[in-house]
Amino acid sequence: MNKAFPDAVIDYCTKAAFSTLLSSNPRISSHYTPEQPPFAVYDLVVDLQNNSRSRSLVRHLHAEKVVRYRKQNWKKWLLVQFKVNLYGKEQHVAERYQDSLKSVALPVDRKGCELYPSAEERGFAESFFITGQKTLAICFGAKHFTKRYPPEHFADLLGLLLKEESLQVLLLGGEEDASQASAIMNFLPDHYRQQVTNLSGSCSLMQTAAILERCDAVLCNDTGLMHMASAFGKKLFVLFGSSSSAFGFLPYHAPFDLFEVSGLRCRPCSHIGRERCPRGHFRCMNELSAQEIASRILDYFMQAEL
Repeated sequence: MNKAFPDAVIDYCTKAAFSTLLSSNPRISSHYTPEQPPFAVYDLVVDLQNNSRSRSLVRHLHAEKVVRYRKQNWKKWLLVQFKVNLYGKEQHVAERYQDSLKSVALPVDRKGCELYPSAEERGFAESFFITGQKTLAICFGAKHFTKRYPPEHFADLLGLLLKEESLQVLLLGGEEDASQASAIMNFLPDHYRQQVTNLSGSCSLMQTAAILERCDAVLCNDTGLMHMASAFGKKLFVLFGSSSSAFGFLPYHAPFDLFEVSGLRCRPCSHIGRERCPRGHFRCMNELSAQEIASRILDYFMQAEL
């Protein structure tokens, strides 16, 4: 939109927890939160949430035109409940958002996501990197249990990697992920721990973004940090448990390898994740091969010119 209308004032409203992701974005004029919403007069309002809260916010705006994204939640319901996939050709949710703007004739931007760490945030990230050392970031967390690769499997995978390659490994996550980070470190053999730096709960979102910007590759669950890494075009190794690519949340315009257990009739069991495996076996994550994942990562580091 900024490219199509370079003189336009573009305001953005999102949850306070995510507003820092926009603070250094040169394309955004102002950013707001639901608690401190905008009250300006707008030529166009785009509602990408299209829920009761967002519609309430829009009603209080003076808008010449309102465009809303159609989530088609009934398709999610059919896929989760009956494994009937009516999405057709897989399409990223970002492109579905863009399709909702066709009525206002905005050109489609296929360049991917964008993040803009500040100089201070990049300076913070710089201190964690060793010159000449290949670096792998691991985004091991996720809000819901069924999207998390178990800590013991991450530790097994790290052991396989570090046995073959002298990597620097950075564990990235929020305060809520600290217990999982500790578990990974505890499962890891002592002689590998010095190569792994646990930054869980030590960085802001944009400090984490600045770290991802400098990493050579990223191993991640289906989580927000995966999308942040995609904004920098990083090579991603993505672990899907209860998730399904049909929902449209794969990395956007970034190279990735996807690991999932195919043929499980219980997948997907939710479109957002669950706090436990409904079947009790958690095969969707437990059967992801640490050996196969490690082999693909090692192949990348050996072949890539870093």
